[in-house]
Amino acid sequence: MGSLDRRAPTRDSADEDERALVAAARHDRRAFAPLYARYANPVFQYCYGRLGSREEAEDVTSLVFSKALDALPRFQEGPFRSWLFAIAHNAVIDQVRAKRHDAPLDAALDVAAAGPSPDEVAADAEAYRRLREFLGHLTNDHRQVIELRLSGLNGAEIAQVLGRSHAWVRVNQFRAAARLRVLMGAGTAGEEASHGAR
Repeated sequence: MGSLDRRAPTRDSADEDERALVAAARHDRRAFAPLYARYANPVFQYCYGRLGSREEAEDVTSLVFSKALDALPRFQEGPFRSWLFAIAHNAVIDQVRAKRHDAPLDAALDVAAAGPSPDEVAADAEAYRRLREFLGHLTNDHRQVIELRLSGLNGAEIAQVLGRSHAWVRVNQFRAAARLRVLMGAGTAGEEASHGAR
């Protein structure tokens, strides 16, 4: 019970810290830097996962933070992270619409995951490719929920980003996870069969 008591203040202090950072940034644009440092990589990873192109993800990430900085004076009280990812979600949709090209998501399956070092990228490239392949078999709603969850958002935050109810997010996350388990099981069984045939 003592460990539970220690966890609650930690989350509360993180929330307080974030509120203080937002309040400071609302009055001084230079104070936005700590918020950028905290969320630049998660937003980039989300954009990269949705767009499949490092260059596009970098451009959209820059746009997201530019829009966030401009809109910060009008930011209403609430979770900053949800608000920021809602901007990212809309920017990704705008980018896809602007491209107006019909390349399927499968075209992004062979993109290697971004990582801190080339060795780590090489080690994780196959797992990332497989994950992208599995995500490509999900419906758009299911894929969006999983990608936002993988970006670190909780159910309530995902609901806010997608403009859906928390119950809708829970149901779709459950269905997406069940579908992924089936796909991953089928992929593993297929690999075992191909290794056995050798």
